[in-house]
Amino acid sequence: MRRLPPLTAIEAFVQVARLGSVKAAAEELSLSSPALSRRVQNLEHFLGRALFERRHHAMVLTEDGEALLARVSAPLNDLANAIEVSTGQADLVRLKLGVLPLFASQRLIGKLPELRQMHPELHIDIDTAAHGTARLGDGLDAAITLAQSIDPGLYSRKIDHNIITPIAARGLALRGAPVVEPEQIAGLTILLHRDMPETFHFWRNAIGYPNLEPAAEDHFDSGQLMLDAAAQGLGVAFMLDSHLHDASDDRLGSLFDTAVESPYSYWFSCRRSALRRKPIRQFHDWLFSRVCRQASGQPPASEAIAVTA
Repeated sequence: MRRLPPLTAIEAFVQVARLGSVKAAAEELSLSSPALSRRVQNLEHFLGRALFERRHHAMVLTEDGEALLARVSAPLNDLANAIEVSTGQADLVRLKLGVLPLFASQRLIGKLPELRQMHPELHIDIDTAAHGTARLGDGLDAAITLAQSIDPGLYSRKIDHNIITPIAARGLALRGAPVVEPEQIAGLTILLHRDMPETFHFWRNAIGYPNLEPAAEDHFDSGQLMLDAAAQGLGVAFMLDSHLHDASDDRLGSLFDTAVESPYSYWFSCRRSALRRKPIRQFHDWLFSRVCRQASGQPPASEAIAVTA
């Protein structure tokens, strides 16, 4: 039999190719960045050709890298399926779901007992780590993410439409005066989520204040922590109306009388072929029939201010 490179090297290559970053791929594989880089370099040495162009903040596939990824992706999935069958796990109706923590806590976990009653054989492994769509087929069966759009190569369906909402502590004041006008943002800190970094930019342009600058911007990777920070008076969280509604937190309220349609939405996504699998189909159909809804209080699309980049 022809000698093959280590499977761990191929796994490292695929992760870097999908995520575009050694650091992100190393986090997914629980490796140090140098260790993962060595695996990729060993594979390149084995093949005798470069698979990536090393750039300052990214790893970009070369033509040889693109060709290799296309050739190994399907066999790797087949191998994973073969291992499932060999370990007896293929008989389990199990879904590996990537989902953002705030969506999971606000809109998913409380409704899962209903899903269990409908499909008692279905079990869900929940993964709240980042890069959900990048890991589809490589650790995840499906993902619920927050984005402007999804890779057209995947199956995707928008879960709902939302309005950008400036969320703050009730009675928030600036130098003793209640915050009631958008101009007062210039004296306040705004809170932004890593998955919605342009939210404030879109909002200020849509309401006619393109030059409005806050006193400071604080960035979070947790929606729940953003809401907690806003409730403590640490700033104005630019989030979605569903985040405020589903928080059910009497300490919080919406600032200003604006209705700006958000370019960011929650999406369900999976590989197109994966919809044929029973657990994914069961969850998908239940999600869109029982969980998804228009955010409470959202005006019709014709009444919301359309946002353009």
